[in-house]
Amino acid sequence: MAATLGRNHSSVSEFILVGFSTFPQHLLPAFFLLFLLMYLFTLLGNLLIMATVWSERSLHTPMYLFLCALSTSEILYTLAITPRLLADLLSTRRTITWAACASQMFFSFTFGFTHSFLLTVMGYDRYVAICHPLRYNVLMSPRGCACLVAWSCVGGSVMGLVVTTAVFHLTFCGPNEIHHFLCHVPPLLKLACGTDVPVVAKGVGLVCIMALLGCCLLILLSYAFIVAAILRIPSAEGRHKAFSTCASHLTVVIVHYGFASVVYLKPKGPQSLEGNTLMGITYTVLTPFLSPIIFSLRNKELKTAMTKTFLRKLHLQSS
Repeated sequence: MAATLGRNHSSVSEFILVGFSTFPQHLLPAFFLLFLLMYLFTLLGNLLIMATVWSERSLHTPMYLFLCALSTSEILYTLAITPRLLADLLSTRRTITWAACASQMFFSFTFGFTHSFLLTVMGYDRYVAICHPLRYNVLMSPRGCACLVAWSCVGGSVMGLVVTTAVFHLTFCGPNEIHHFLCHVPPLLKLACGTDVPVVAKGVGLVCIMALLGCCLLILLSYAFIVAAILRIPSAEGRHKAFSTCASHLTVVIVHYGFASVVYLKPKGPQSLEGNTLMGITYTVLTPFLSPIIFSLRNKELKTAMTKTFLRKLHLQSS
């Protein structure tokens, strides 16, 4: 990718990430420990979900296939951002090469948007399960589910390639200090020079916001039909059971798009570096940390399967 993007390589060969430079130095080790623990928990939580789904035959359904794909995209998303963040917290020289910066942007956008597309697919899955239960096995066949996951990955890759190519075809003539802890679009565009920077800024912003709002509207539409169908169920127990299958997904959607809106739809104006850094942390570290917790605690079937798998392994080890 670096070769493709490198045709307009500018005089800047590396950038300096200054996201944490204004924080008191004595706080950085505490930040490192906190973010390291959150990162490890994110990895272990998602790996536990994947292992549970694959080991329990009762969970071999479309909903849990999508959950495994979501966990995979979350692991890869955090892998693109958090290790670099942790290294910079303990380093006095927080530089990143031009190629590494472009790669980080590509992979973070690819897996970030793949995550959004998969959440949309999971909303569609719940819509079909509740509103068209008799046609569920036909509409959500194994081949169909695999295609939806594949198209989510393709869509994420296209978004990552479009955004990264647009930004890194600009000329960076200096300065080279990125006012963030990762290669994020707005602070990078402030370092670019040339007459086409405003056009790229508007184009990239429009593409990202349209994709996020499109996913969000499709999920809201799915849940509008779901709520209407649930309200038609005569028994309170039936309504509760139907809604409980959507609770974990809906909670993750609210967290995901809530923090995404803070990052992408915040009002323009002077922002402190500390404020931008903390807002970025909510989306890049906190959201992936909360996702496996929500799915593990809010999804009764998954929680039961996890407990059963864990107890079974303990029994095998003790015997």
